Order: sequence, then structure tokens, then C-alpha cells
Amino acid sequence: MNGPGGGCVPHPPEFERILSEASEAGVRCVVGAVLVNPLGEVFLQRRAPHVRLFPGCWDIVGGHVEEGETLCAALAREIEEETGWRLVRVDGMVDVFDWNGGDGERKREIDVLATVEGDLTRPRIERDKFVEARWLDEAALRDLAASSAESGMIDLALRALAGRSRDGSATPDPEDPAPGS
Repeated sequence: MNGPGGGCVPHPPEFERILSEASEAGVRCVVGAVLVNPLGEVFLQRRAPHVRLFPGCWDIVGGHVEEGETLCAALAREIEEETGWRLVRVDGMVDVFDWNGGDGERKREIDVLATVEGDLTRPRIERDKFVEARWLDEAALRDLAASSAESGMIDLALRALAGRSRDGSATPDPEDPAPGS
């Protein structure tokens, strides 16, 4: 897992550009990982009702990039903190977008498809931040999206599943503009 990416192999080449552009724009980066198990299910967590950002919403694993941290190092740290699993590799980009948090701070979110290792049947959930976690197949994700008031991350997970190639990596969407454009 060590290498130029500071936490993931292969280190996506666009990570350097995305981080540099965000820094120049004064935007704080957030990383997220769509984790898919060997059965093709996606791991989601439901945020606790008392958390400041997106209370009660379903979310992928991820969080803020700390000062001086690479995107890969942040991704590896967040995966370990939120699940106890270890990042093995980044399989591809899923989305890059900007949003404003409840604190008024603009964020640039970088979401990837990633492979992890560890006991995938026993995630170590941060109980002060999340109230439940599940592995969901495509049908369960669609049902959850239909019944959720806020389905942004569920929709992102569905897009990630739809964009996976046969080897499990993300395939670029030709309709999506390049990140930062």
C-alpha cells in the first residue's frame, strides 16, 4: 500500500491535479470510497441523527482530507477509522463534485471505487457517527433510494456499480466532463 500515492496502489494520476486545483481554489477536499464486496454488494452506513452534516442519511465511507495529507492517505485513514478494513487499491474514479457544507465551507468531494481487505462481515462501525451499516445489492440500493428522503450517496453507489467493468474497476463515463472543468 505504500508508494507515491501515500496510501493506495495504484495511485490515480488525476489525484495530484485534483488536490492542486482544490488548493488553488481554496476548497477543502473530501474523499469517499464506494466499496464493493465479491458478491457485487456496496457497503453503506447510515449517519446518526445528531451529526452536523447529513444527519440520518446513508453514506459511503470517507471524510475530510487533513492538512498535508494526500488523497490516498486520507482515503486509507478514513476506511480504517470507519470500518477497520485496509485499503488495497483504488480501482477508479466515480465522481468529483463541489458542495457547500452546513458550516458554509465549500468542499470538493472525490469519490472512488476501492478494494479493501479484512473481515468484510464485521466492520468496526464508529457508533458515535453511524447507527447502522449494510452490504446492499443493486436491487436493495434501488429500494433504499426510493424510500430515502436524501439519496445522493445511494445514487452515487448505483452509478459506481453500473460503471464497473468486468474486472471490477470503474470505467469512465464519456458523458461526464473531466474533473475540475
